[in-house]
Amino acid sequence: RPMDDPKMQLVWTALAAARDLLDSDPAAGWEAARRALGLLEEADEELSLVVEVEDAEALGEIVDGWVSGKKHLPAQDRLLLKRAMKAYRKRLKVTLLDAESSLGGGPMSSGRESDIVGIRPPERYPREIWDELVRQGRLVADRFGTYELPPGG
Repeated sequence: RPMDDPKMQLVWTALAAARDLLDSDPAAGWEAARRALGLLEEADEELSLVVEVEDAEALGEIVDGWVSGKKHLPAQDRLLLKRAMKAYRKRLKVTLLDAESSLGGGPMSSGRESDIVGIRPPERYPREIWDELVRQGRLVADRFGTYELPPGG
């Protein structure tokens, strides 16, 4: 399962969940924040210091910056989202080519254009990845579990 692989988890969502837990259970919230920091392949001095001194306000400002887009997501998260988009585009291309090659008549015809606009994303990436790409406007979700590129995407 993809969620069992820590390399497939968005660090920022883990830290956002830890921040949300701080109000009801500070000890559990800071423990969750420390676990989230453990997901980082490269240490982030600012985050490490905020968690070490247990500065809830500073953690909230960092997470809010990520949510609003005013602050870059951790490099690891950006790379993971980039890889997921590449995998999505590749699967969409293969799906379209497959559909177009089987739509039109004989083997000597050029086929017809497919009307496929969305696909189920690659399962090796967890749903939180696809939800984040939707939140960023890089994909559009429909109610059937498929995703499509936004207009002009």
